[in-house]
Amino acid sequence: MVSGNRELQSRCEGKKEMEAVALSPVHVRWRQQRRHGGAMEAAGREEKQMGLSTANFSTLNGDKRGETMALLHEACQKWGCFMIENHELDKKLMEKVKQLINIHYEENLKENFYQSEIAKSLDKKQKTSDIDWESAFFIWHRPVSNIRNIPNLSEELRQTMDEYIDELLKLAEKLSELMSENLGLEKNYIKEAFSGRNGPAMGTKVAKYPQCPHPELVRGLREHTDAGGIILLLQDDQVPGLEFFKDGKWVEIPPSKKNAIFVNTGDQVEVLSNGLYKSVVHRVMPDKNGSRLSIASFYNPVAEAIISPSNKLLYPCNYRYGDYLELYGKTKFGEKGSRFESIKNMTNGHYK
Repeated sequence: MVSGNRELQSRCEGKKEMEAVALSPVHVRWRQQRRHGGAMEAAGREEKQMGLSTANFSTLNGDKRGETMALLHEACQKWGCFMIENHELDKKLMEKVKQLINIHYEENLKENFYQSEIAKSLDKKQKTSDIDWESAFFIWHRPVSNIRNIPNLSEELRQTMDEYIDELLKLAEKLSELMSENLGLEKNYIKEAFSGRNGPAMGTKVAKYPQCPHPELVRGLREHTDAGGIILLLQDDQVPGLEFFKDGKWVEIPPSKKNAIFVNTGDQVEVLSNGLYKSVVHRVMPDKNGSRLSIASFYNPVAEAIISPSNKLLYPCNYRYGDYLELYGKTKFGEKGSRFESIKNMTNGHYK
């Protein structure tokens, strides 16, 4: 059995290593643009009660690709999150990962959690603002794996998780390519920005948000944004809890049905996109009637990666207004974007 102290220490160390966090449920409406004849319906449907955009990845290789790309772009701009269906991940493998993690929690973590100081603090029935009602551990996969150093994981869970991450990494890289394309950047821009010698970093926060006797007194996970890049969440299909902050309201993200993957963008994607894509504040609320499973995998920059907005996404700066007026006189009836690019490429008053 893992001791309560060891679990708490593991959680703290994991948070320092990686701001990788899980998500929660939502009720809000948002407008999804529709094309003539319902073309957007094929690319992704509108969740009218939750307001959550769902991308159908099976359309990416067909004539609906443009609609799906537009849906992803809008979701990244306005919400910073979306669902993916038909992602081609092995659903039996996904179910096995969830089953084995639930077994691990029941056998190794549950008893310790309810005996921990976190659980005991709720006995006083005082509202707490500095603790999280979660039982969690972190796994590094890339560039170096630590999965064999984590106590009490079965060999079957280790092997199954490795297989799952091998598949999920392909989906994460696909998402990075689609985001780069939507931003008008080279296909591998985000991947290369995140990479060290052995590619980007990849890690997973495995969390259970245990059934809570007083959910009104505590957060499952406090309000935050994610520090990293692209977060891919395999979550509970029954118990809610994840919430995103949008337009002054907390929006509940529903449990994922049929092993849909929930995706949100972290702080580094917001920086790389010069603010076009959003890293959104979110939290997890505990549930009185059940425990919620969260397997959040993070496609992140390596620690030594140098992060800055792409030059293509920046406005021109530090130019003489007189130079701009001179160029404007020659290009007044042309595209503004081309004019901005010319100003960015200006050297010593001469245009490239």
